[in-house]
Amino acid sequence: MATLSTTLVIGASLAYLATLFAIAWWGDRRAESGRSVIASPWVYALSIAVYCTAWTYFGSVGRASTEGIWFLPIYLGPTLAMILAWLVVRKMVRIAKTHRITSIADFIASRYGKSPAIAGLVTLITVIGIVPYIALQLKAISAAYQLLTEGSLVASSAVDPAWWQDSTFYLALALAGFIILFGTRRLDMTERHEGMVAAIAFESVVKLVAFLAVGLFVTFWLFSGPADLFAQAMTVESLAGLMRFDHGGSGHVHAQWFALVLLAGLAFLFLPRQFQVMVVENVDEDHIKKASWIFPLYLLLINLFVIPIALAGLLIFTGGQADPDLFVLSLPLSEGMAAMALLVFIGGLSAATGMVIVEAIAVSTMICNDLVMPALLRMRRFQARIRGDLTGLIKGIRRLAIVALLLLGYLYFHLAGEAYALVSIGLISFAAVAQFAPAALAGLYWKGGTANGVLAGLSAGFLLWAYTLMLPSLARSGWMSADFIEHGLLGISLLRPEALLGLEGLDGLTHSLFWSLLLNTALFVTVSLSQRPNAREASQALLFVDALQNTGAREPVFWQGRADIDALTALGRRFLGSASTDSLLREHARATGAHSVDQMPADARLVQAVETRLAGAIGSASARSMVASVVDEEPLELDDVLRILEEASQLRAYSQALEEKSRSLEQATQELQAANQRLKSLDRLKDDFMSSVTHELRTPLTSIRALAEMMRDEPDMPGDQRQQFLGILVAESERLSRLVGQVLDLARIEAGHADWNHSDVDLAEVIEQATGSLARPFADKGVALALDLKPVPTVRADADRLVQVVLNLLSNALRVVPAKTGQVRIQLRQNEGLVTVKVSDNGPGLHPDDQAEVFDKFRQVGDRQQRQGGTGLGLPISRQIIEHFGGRIWVRSQPGQGATFGFDLPLSGENH
Repeated sequence: MATLSTTLVIGASLAYLATLFAIAWWGDRRAESGRSVIASPWVYALSIAVYCTAWTYFGSVGRASTEGIWFLPIYLGPTLAMILAWLVVRKMVRIAKTHRITSIADFIASRYGKSPAIAGLVTLITVIGIVPYIALQLKAISAAYQLLTEGSLVASSAVDPAWWQDSTFYLALALAGFIILFGTRRLDMTERHEGMVAAIAFESVVKLVAFLAVGLFVTFWLFSGPADLFAQAMTVESLAGLMRFDHGGSGHVHAQWFALVLLAGLAFLFLPRQFQVMVVENVDEDHIKKASWIFPLYLLLINLFVIPIALAGLLIFTGGQADPDLFVLSLPLSEGMAAMALLVFIGGLSAATGMVIVEAIAVSTMICNDLVMPALLRMRRFQARIRGDLTGLIKGIRRLAIVALLLLGYLYFHLAGEAYALVSIGLISFAAVAQFAPAALAGLYWKGGTANGVLAGLSAGFLLWAYTLMLPSLARSGWMSADFIEHGLLGISLLRPEALLGLEGLDGLTHSLFWSLLLNTALFVTVSLSQRPNAREASQALLFVDALQNTGAREPVFWQGRADIDALTALGRRFLGSASTDSLLREHARATGAHSVDQMPADARLVQAVETRLAGAIGSASARSMVASVVDEEPLELDDVLRILEEASQLRAYSQALEEKSRSLEQATQELQAANQRLKSLDRLKDDFMSSVTHELRTPLTSIRALAEMMRDEPDMPGDQRQQFLGILVAESERLSRLVGQVLDLARIEAGHADWNHSDVDLAEVIEQATGSLARPFADKGVALALDLKPVPTVRADADRLVQVVLNLLSNALRVVPAKTGQVRIQLRQNEGLVTVKVSDNGPGLHPDDQAEVFDKFRQVGDRQQRQGGTGLGLPISRQIIEHFGGRIWVRSQPGQGATFGFDLPLSGENH
């Protein structure tokens, strides 16, 4: 089996960590310049993939090697949880952003009256439960490093090296340094760690690519594809059994499967690192929608080759020659594929470091805000010295917590890590975190929960978890006697930790999860129902449960008393620094309409603003305590909560009424503006019409007057010239009469006073009559007129009016076509209950903008020559006539390609 030099492996590992460092630095620089690299649902979904740790990378193959498809529930749980993400996670994100919540401990404590006791208990459970998980990552990297450099197929050597000689110890310190550099630079933990998130998203890509690479190598290099691999595995009876649902489970297969799915789903929601990336680091709630399918897709891809790798390892390494947890490394090494093995190792390092980085940041914040700071603030000696800026102290505490957490993980790895497979260690941590579920989920949807109920339930659930799962793991590691596992505490068989109260047949994990969650939930509900929530709990319940209903509205402030701006300013500067505090005060002054900070009132909203900003730095419980120490707060009763809520409801209703009135006024203003524009347009059209009509009236009148004066002044005018002048006078009079008639006709039609003579009309006769009337003008201009008339049924209409329409359309066509070469074609067709008449010409056509206006009153489109001889009333009159008979008039044209005017009329009996 091939091996790699220690220098190469360490160098590659350091180069990879340096790459993470560079990405994180780049992400922070981009964020500072206002160009976020994480404002993407893909980056958000990839950061959530920090769920896939060394457990996924190494442990899933190990579990599949012994229990077949039983590795799947750990990924089905998160997949099902993401289906509900828009309901649950979105609400958590909304609450966290509104109240500047920094961690899962802060979230639960804030919901139940900002209880310091709850925050401390959740943090304690987290630390105890998460240390084995960190140990899991260190164990995976240590074992992989040893296999890669020593070629040993055994996960660990017979003699453990001293701690100062153990590379895992230095890995833990290196990770601690990286986390300190990029996870504790900001005091306000609600400010996004964009560089860290970018690095985690990159790590998710690296581990996916590496795992897919080794999967493809195993399936298509070592074997001839999945069919060949599975065919060989099915010939081995022990391997064929791995594919059965009931393989590897206890007698209660379905119960165990359900327990694993539930456990994974709850852990996915409430693990500190998942809360950090899903809730605290969320940029946009809408990203949750895409992540709800991107993340399950990621889980599918990274688990695609788990079974093939497990089967290949069992086929190649018979007789237990290799640790199944390390098959992903052993298989490439066995074929001398050193480069592939190094890539796989970097992928595993990525999976482990990603988890440790985010987990350490989240848990160190909880330790600082909910354990250390509350303890310090209760010390009188410390209180006497907190007059200065404490931001450096808070950062220092978080950094020490990170180092301590990594060292605790290393210690657990050394003392107990070898006793369990990777998956078993992870499941212990999952079960601890699952204890947060009853309080957290109920707190989102039930207003009756109380802090005492949470404390009772959490304490009982945690103690049962420790007794039924944690202590047996320590006993099997040799830390303590294992007698109590077989005989029960004090020799009482009913108290056996893996068969509590005689419940047997379940595996240890399912058994522990059942009892701990049962007692946790039962006590939480029972204690909560036995007492009414106090005012603080009731007010927080309203803010949490109704979080999604308060969109766009100012939340009520459940505080009353007296406050001093100077005291609040001094408090803010101690914990936030001068710059952040001054910025907060200026923002509040602008929000209240005050001209300066000195002029704004020290009201409840200012107190809330300071407390909320402090919560981002020291947690909601500690922020609550510190604000209470500098203000004169009056205790809230339930009646006060109801009063404040009623006032807020009234203000909200008043605000909504004002917004509605404002919207109505804005809409009315827009309508008035539109009406005004229409009036202006109509006024312009009226002016144009009056000008056109005046011009049209003046032209024949001028001709009549001039000719009449000439005939009066020249009594000796020759007879033929006099006859010519008289003919012109008659033509101009007819033109004048026609113009006046059109104006009057349009007015009568629009007023509803027109005379209509309805009868069954043959449109072919109408067309022939109209074309006969215009035959001479067409011939005089040299325009060809073609008729294409198909037999159609009659229509119910006024024949004279339809002749008028056809004459208008033909006259328009005659006016625009060129002399000598002009062509006009008129068609008659029937189509689906309609009769259609079309008049097409080869004139210049119409611009699209003109087509929309050609049927409007007073409109004349085209150039001056095309408009000559028209009044702009023929087509509007035609439209009124056609629409009166239930039809539609239209135009189709391309500039330069002629135009087609037409109208559709319903057949007799179908119009109205």
